[in-house]
Amino acid sequence: MADTKFEFGRDAKGVITLGDEALTPDSSRFWELSTWQPGSAQGSFDKQFVRDFLTQSGWDKKSPPPELPVEIVEKTAARYEEAYFRITGSKF
Repeated sequence: MADTKFEFGRDAKGVITLGDEALTPDSSRFWELSTWQPGSAQGSFDKQFVRDFLTQSGWDKKSPPPELPVEIVEKTAARYEEAYFRITGSKF
């Protein structure tokens, strides 16, 4: 895992509560240790693939995002399934 984020909030009594999912490809970046190179772009098993597509598409981040092509959806699903397998040792 390269990095992750946690989102917390306080309820009406001031109790701190985890407010979102944790340690998933949506909240964490997972990199392949055997191919990691300092200063290089890293292959990942997370939503960065979708972010990269949207950046390259020219989306202005103000209007609704463009529809994702089937190929991007399928490749993203495959990355998430690979992350699941590497973390759990089980097929999705």
